Amino acid sequence: MKFADKTLDFDSPRIMGVLNVTPDSFSDGGKLFSQNKLDLDKALYAAEKMVREGATFIDIGGESTRPGAAEVSVAEECDRVLPVVEKIGASLDAIISIDTSTPQLMREAAGLGAGLINDVRALSREGALQAAVETGLPVCLMHMQGKPATMQAQPQYENVVEEVFVYFQQRMQAFVSAGGREDKVIFDPGFGFGKNDTHNLDLLKSLPRFKEGGQPILVGLSRKSMIGRLLGRDVEDRLAGSLALALAAIKKGADIVRVHDVQATADLLEMSKILGEF
Repeated sequence: MKFADKTLDFDSPRIMGVLNVTPDSFSDGGKLFSQNKLDLDKALYAAEKMVREGATFIDIGGESTRPGAAEVSVAEECDRVLPVVEKIGASLDAIISIDTSTPQLMREAAGLGAGLINDVRALSREGALQAAVETGLPVCLMHMQGKPATMQAQPQYENVVEEVFVYFQQRMQAFVSAGGREDKVIFDPGFGFGKNDTHNLDLLKSLPRFKEGGQPILVGLSRKSMIGRLLGRDVEDRLAGSLALALAAIKKGADIVRVHDVQATADLLEMSKILGEF
């Protein structure tokens, strides 16, 4: 799969490092701000560190999608993200992923060298499908039931695996109908996005179902609240749970793991390879 000027195969799992340029993300919101202003040097340092530790992708997000999060304006999201994309693109040999649902940001970030559009709303905002197609970039289509502000209120499914599978097929067809190609699509089941713990575990066990068409699978399980509920751990104490889930996902066929703790995840993958786990 080609990501802007970089071509990547998925013969082994890849790590996506999280770079939230937001003041309110659930795990690391505000860490890149100084006196309420985004510090570009801090953002670059954080990205450099993740690349050194083994991240192939740097996923930059300017709008928090934690449960209960409010939407931000297009201008504010662009002001947060675009300077970081430009700075990282000029400094690092990494694939820049844009965590956004905003058509204007998709276009402008692509012009600055971004290689992947990672959309939690699966290109459902007005104009997003066409913007994504115009960039020519691969897209990651995530499943979410509801909206971030209300998605965890009371999620319900008859069969979560099949409903997510059908959703993926519908959104991929919408992308293709708009002029995109199936071989530019990645799927993300959206763990914790309108799902309870049972739903999340069912999806994890059934990851091979989503690979039947050949699309790569991205999973984001790092530091999720599910770990807090199942293990009784606060967000800063969820590393062990995050690593266990990452390994389980990879054994089930995940191609990209989106994580906050890159070094620990890279060590986990390397040792697992040495032991012949995958």
